[in-house]
Amino acid sequence: MSGFSLSSEPFTLERDCQAVMVPQGETVTLPAGQVGYITQALGGSFTVYVEGNLFRIAGNDADALGKEPPKPIELSDDASDEDVEKLVWQQLRTCFDPEIPINVVELGLVYDVSLETGDEGGRKVYVKMTLTAPGCGMGDILVDDVRTKLEIIPTVMEADVDLVFDPPWNHSMMSDAAKLETGML
Repeated sequence: MSGFSLSSEPFTLERDCQAVMVPQGETVTLPAGQVGYITQALGGSFTVYVEGNLFRIAGNDADALGKEPPKPIELSDDASDEDVEKLVWQQLRTCFDPEIPINVVELGLVYDVSLETGDEGGRKVYVKMTLTAPGCGMGDILVDDVRTKLEIIPTVMEADVDLVFDPPWNHSMMSDAAKLETGML
């Protein structure tokens, strides 16, 4: 990946900001005043190009880039399991690999989702997912992103994300829209 393009948006960090190096997955702090380019702003997080490197900045740090953080998720008090599952799938569609502008659902990385309701009404979400490549340095970051985004859903008390490699992922698991986006259709 070449970093930034003519459509990338320049920025200057307004405060120190935690970021994750792509694809290594190492967490670093970018200092206030750092300049760079936003190369991808999807799902509430940002991929930025700084001094020849790519970094992922979480949505809760959007203000450091001069952007608005994502709005809190709302769910009615009488929401059914079906309502929550629909919201789970919506949240999964906000999870992106920082190098690929396609969400994990359309990439075919999510193999299974199930919900369990506890005695006190709280829910636990189980997700079985994979990566496009077993050695992906961003694997732990993607799993954490999925878990974090699911656990902010009202009534979800815990999200258990199981990273599996059987069956191995391949291009045929992508949606037609994802194949079209990547030129594989």
